[in-house]
Amino acid sequence: MVTTPKQQGFFFPAEWHPHRATWLSFPQSSDSWDYGERLERIYPSYMAFIKAIAESEKVCINAKDKQQKSLIINLLDQYKINHSQIEIPIHTTNDSWCRDHGPAFLINPETRQKMIVEWGYNAWGGKYPPYGDDDEIPIKIANYLGLPYVVPGIIMEGGSVEFNGKGTVLTSKSCLLNLNRNPHLNQQHIEQYLYDYYGVDQVLWVTDGIVGDDTDGHIDDTTRFVNEDTVLTVIEHDKTDDNYHPLKQNLADLTRMRLLNGKQLNIKELPMPEAVYDSGIRLPASYANFLITNGAVIVPTYNCDKDDTALDIIQGCFPDRKIIGIDATEIIWGLGSFHCLSQQEPIV
Repeated sequence: MVTTPKQQGFFFPAEWHPHRATWLSFPQSSDSWDYGERLERIYPSYMAFIKAIAESEKVCINAKDKQQKSLIINLLDQYKINHSQIEIPIHTTNDSWCRDHGPAFLINPETRQKMIVEWGYNAWGGKYPPYGDDDEIPIKIANYLGLPYVVPGIIMEGGSVEFNGKGTVLTSKSCLLNLNRNPHLNQQHIEQYLYDYYGVDQVLWVTDGIVGDDTDGHIDDTTRFVNEDTVLTVIEHDKTDDNYHPLKQNLADLTRMRLLNGKQLNIKELPMPEAVYDSGIRLPASYANFLITNGAVIVPTYNCDKDDTALDIIQGCFPDRKIIGIDATEIIWGLGSFHCLSQQEPIV
């Protein structure tokens, strides 16, 4: 009899659960920064990101080949990063967004087991082919770690789901119900996959994402759990900004929600940064795209007046972690930031 991960006692833990490591896929010239000097311009912020993670946990970096592995090693030396905290397996990728093409790690604390869910990946509805190498990354990592894996057979991206570790997943209708992912599935079908393969008991839906987000509205740019009953959600106060109405709607959605224990969500507001443009194109800059590590919260900043306010608000949500702001104005040109680039591997 075939059983689901949930039936076997597995679930996806909250991001603040202790990590063994954080996984990255190193950027390459054929992906989101394929404009000559653009790629090299992200290295200072990207290496600062690696260094910040490595302060409290391992960093596993997928390298596409031996040449790229040598480049990574040279950059580690250049930026004075401790090699003992770094693993560099050679796993060929198409792009750098490990949150979405990387594995979903599940744990079973009772049996002290860990497994991987190998969701399908189609580069956000087929927008950026080729993506076949990215689609294979979860199985490659499962083999590298010697972990079992399960293949649900549908498209799902890590940036589209947010967990409180107590049975609830938060997601967006604009992404998960988009016909460019799983056109044969309705909302009820998708919720069942979330129950079965993430081990949750409740799915909560906001409506939309932010302007410029080519993923069709990933939740990790808008609303994040900071503990089991509290979310940080981005708000735009400028009524003339294109994000004003969608984020106001998301806030209304959150206000109506109830957790499994019947309680309302505790909602904290996070400002949006000043709009970031490149060649007239609005980029999906958001302070919500932070990564929680064992010792820190790594937050994208955008060289604007709201940076300090955002960092202070996030510090208030994580009093026991160091808040590290890193300039993401070059990285966001690739249409994602630190959470999009990373996927945590929990300790069992």
